[in-house]
Amino acid sequence: MHVVEANGARIPLLGLGTWDLRGRTCARIVEQALRLGYRHVDTAQMYDNEREVGEGLRASGVKRDDVFVTTKIWPTHFAPRDLERSAKECLVRLRLSEVDLLLLHWPNPNIPLSETLGALCKVKRAGLARHIGISNFNVALVEEAVRLSSEPLVANQIEVHPFLDQTKVIEACRRHGLAVVAYSPIARGQAARDPVLNEIGKAHGKSAVQVCLRWLVQQEIVVIPRTAKIERLASNAAIFDFTLTEEEMARIGALAHPRGRVVNYSFSGAPEWD
Repeated sequence: MHVVEANGARIPLLGLGTWDLRGRTCARIVEQALRLGYRHVDTAQMYDNEREVGEGLRASGVKRDDVFVTTKIWPTHFAPRDLERSAKECLVRLRLSEVDLLLLHWPNPNIPLSETLGALCKVKRAGLARHIGISNFNVALVEEAVRLSSEPLVANQIEVHPFLDQTKVIEACRRHGLAVVAYSPIARGQAARDPVLNEIGKAHGKSAVQVCLRWLVQQEIVVIPRTAKIERLASNAAIFDFTLTEEEMARIGALAHPRGRVVNYSFSGAPEWD
C-alpha cells in the first residue's frame, strides 16, 4: 500500500472519487474498486451518495479498518451545532462509527473560521473522525486554519492536475505537514487528449491518463480519480509500476497555465485563489 504520512495520518496515495455517482452505480463502483485493491474512498455530504458508498464498502468484504474513508461537510452547515449534527448524520448514512478524515468542503466567509474549526476539533475529540482537514483553502486560509486549529490538520483537498499551477498552495500545505489531495486529477478527461502526456505514455507503455496520475503520486500528492466505468478502475490503479524521469516530470509541469481550472464552482463568497 502506497501511502502519504501527514500529521499522524496515513493516507493511501490512490483513492476513488465519487462525485456525481449515484444509486446502484455508486455502490457497485465502490465495491469493485475495493475488491481491486483500492483502500481509499472519498465522498461528501453534498454528493448525496454517502449511503451508497457505505453499501459498497460493506458489499466488498474488505475489513473496515483497512479502508480510509473521507467525507466532507458543506459550508452551509459550518455553524458549530450544525457541523456537529452534520458529522453525525454523515456517519448514519455511511453506517460507520467514525470516518478516517472529515473535511470542510469549501471556505465559508460568512461564519468565523475559528468557530467552525472549534466544532471540527470537537467532532474529532468525540471520536467521530480519526483525522480532520480542509478543502479548497488557498494559501492565506491554510495559514489561518493551521493557526486556529487545536487539533492537527492532515490534508487540504484541492483541484490539482498538470494544467493548473498550484505550487503556492502545495508549498503552504507542506510547510505545515498537510497532505495534498488532488481532485479532478485528470482534468475531467483533458489529460487523455494532451499530446505531451500521450507521447510520454508511449515511452512507458502507459496511457496519457496513467502518466498524469503518476506525475501526481510521484510528488506524493494523493489522487482520487472518479469514474463510473468499472474497466477504468484497474487502469487508474496501474500507476505504481513505472517511474517518470526528471525531464518527463519537468515537461509535464510546464503544461500549467493560469486559467487551467476545470472546476469553476466555488461556494458563494469564498475568496479568490492565490
